[in-house]
Amino acid sequence: MNFWIMGGIFIIATLVGYKLISDVPSLLHTPLMSGMNALSGITILGAIMSTAIAVLISSKFFGYLAIVLASINVVGGFAVTDRMLRMFSSKR
Repeated sequence: MNFWIMGGIFIIATLVGYKLISDVPSLLHTPLMSGMNALSGITILGAIMSTAIAVLISSKFFGYLAIVLASINVVGGFAVTDRMLRMFSSKR
């Protein structure tokens, strides 16, 4: 029962997120990406806390995987944001 509730919440969140992202004008993508990178940092903290209190080995493995994937997301997001900002900077 709990699985179906969580699955439904995931599907609804996916659809709402897609709708919100698709309506953002392209001019706002760079500032919004920077803000989302900060929120991804919170995801890393949540993954670390979840991994720290995990009891089962499989839970610890998935927690470690979550930490690695969230870290890749943050580093990649900052790299893309930096690259986009360099496109707009003036050359001296």
